[in-house]
Amino acid sequence: MKFKDVQKLSKTDRAKKLKELKIELVKSKTGVAKQGSSRTREIRKIIARILTFNNAEKSEELNKK
Repeated sequence: MKFKDVQKLSKTDRAKKLKELKIELVKSKTGVAKQGSSRTREIRKIIARILTFNNAEKSEELNKK
């Protein structure tokens, strides 16, 4: 998921996606012990993109006040 895709999502959709990704990350970490996976790194990057966008959005709202 690219940053542009994150921007297109609504707040509720971002929250749902973030929750899904965190669950998937836990599942991926348990699977890494059995097999090597780069999916864990990819999931962590997507989570970071969503959180970065959320934090930027919050700071913009605070600056407007």
